[in-house]
Amino acid sequence: MPQLPVCAYGAGEYGALALPQNWMDDVEASREQLQAQADVLRDELARQDCSAEVEVLMAEPAALDAAIARRAMTCDLVLACDAVRNSTNAAGRAVQAALFQIPVGLMINGMRQAGALQPKRVLLAWNSGLPAGRAAHAALPLLRAAEEVTVAVFDPVATPLRDGGNPGSDMARWLSRHGCKVDVQQYPSGEVEIGRAILDRARELQADLVVMGAWEHSRMRELILGGTTRTVMAQSEMPVLLAH
Repeated sequence: MPQLPVCAYGAGEYGALALPQNWMDDVEASREQLQAQADVLRDELARQDCSAEVEVLMAEPAALDAAIARRAMTCDLVLACDAVRNSTNAAGRAVQAALFQIPVGLMINGMRQAGALQPKRVLLAWNSGLPAGRAAHAALPLLRAAEEVTVAVFDPVATPLRDGGNPGSDMARWLSRHGCKVDVQQYPSGEVEIGRAILDRARELQADLVVMGAWEHSRMRELILGGTTRTVMAQSEMPVLLAH
């Protein structure tokens, strides 16, 4: 919603506040723009044969995160379009909130490829961490429908306290019980940043979707030093399903 311009100079404690007419015009223009975007989304979801509904939401910036989270509680997936994901305003913060306030996966670049919502090949970046586990659970319906799922483990540490004796095999067994067609691959990063290595392997496998955990380290650490999540979220080509 456009910022509410309230001018209260000289007003008493119980004085009435006046709103300029051009603010209402801005609100109506924003509403029309949202309706147009909603129509585009409806057409795209119908083209991908996806069962969904599109709702237009306008809220104060401070209330936007909670409003989105409340609606997403009864959804299967959160799709972040480019205009929202790259935004630095409240809409951009809502994307970050989706990873911490909503118990489903967040997909970026999902509208760029027709196969993102019904992927045939999926790369699951696995490191035995809690975020990666939540991402796998969030993506399970997509993984079950895929023709090929590659459990990719980068620079594994084959110890009981880290990635297990055969890293990736535990996740592969669980997916197999759900009828997934699974292959386990262990990759050396070759001193390439892990986020970049994940994207490179996904392209080599011609994957339609990458599934991975987000913010394995603190957001402050990744903000200063960089990290896998920032690398993956910065790119605008490969569809990625994230969960924290």
